[in-house]
Amino acid sequence: MSLIPCPECGNKISDNVAICPQCGYSSRGGTGSFYGFEYISKHKLFGLPLVHIVSGPAFDPTTGKLRIAKGIIAIGGIAVGWLAIGGLAVGLIAFGGLGLGLLAAIGGAAIGTGFSMGGLAVGTIAVGGCAVGYYAIGGGTFGIHALGGNAQDPGLQDLFRGF
Repeated sequence: MSLIPCPECGNKISDNVAICPQCGYSSRGGTGSFYGFEYISKHKLFGLPLVHIVSGPAFDPTTGKLRIAKGIIAIGGIAVGWLAIGGLAVGLIAFGGLGLGLLAAIGGAAIGTGFSMGGLAVGTIAVGGCAVGYYAIGGGTFGIHALGGNAQDPGLQDLFRGF
């Protein structure tokens, strides 16, 4: 073990320590602090970075602000973008624990105007344990054309027989 200067504040710290006790700088997290990592691509489209990745705690311990990934491709605990992947994902296409998507949503709870797939799926076309939509397929289904444990739409059955 040896003492080295912290890259952020210059305080002497052990080379084995993960966090500087003076400023909170994380030697294992890239940019950011307290085991957090953030990557923002330099290239932008429509004012958004092409890729924004955030990992680590939901709140930045240095600023106290919520850490949200925002970009064309957004990946993080909370992600907002055209393609969003995260615990809470909001976008045109969203994958997450809670996915809110304009075109498609896939996740534990998926809500979208187009295609949705998940434990709870709500959308025009919904597939899941509990599916609610115009076309609904799953265990418990609710919709105009529903096919599941509680509803058997003959037209939808015939459509699947054609495959």
